[in-house]
Amino acid sequence: MPSVLLSQLEQQRAQLQRQIAQLGDLRAGSITPTGGRCGNPHCHCHQPKDRGHGPDYRLTRKVEGKTVTETLASPAALHKAQHEVSEYHRFRSLSQALLEVSEKICGRLPRPPRRRKKNGRSHAERSRPGSRPAFAGGL
Repeated sequence: MPSVLLSQLEQQRAQLQRQIAQLGDLRAGSITPTGGRCGNPHCHCHQPKDRGHGPDYRLTRKVEGKTVTETLASPAALHKAQHEVSEYHRFRSLSQALLEVSEKICGRLPRPPRRRKKNGRSHAERSRPGSRPAFAGGL
């Protein structure tokens, strides 16, 4: 039975790897709308009940620990960024699933035999309890 489960897990892993390989361009970040009033007191945005300017969309992400904000000036840029962020979220989800399947596979595989030292003993088999080889470098 475990060999059937192992083969199913390996099939799941291969499927997840294929899905990751098929992902398109991706980038991390979040897209948020912004709007508001400008600094010109004669602009329409300062009139009562006016919605103001916008919405303008911005992509915000971290680069080397700093927040970077990019204005998405056109509907095409917004659509492109939405697709890239969506692919990034899909990548994160698939990566997590791949990690979970891989951990299950590793748990089912037999452990390799313990390596023995050249003298034929393992680390646990020392000549005297607590003995360690002398430091050859000197201080």
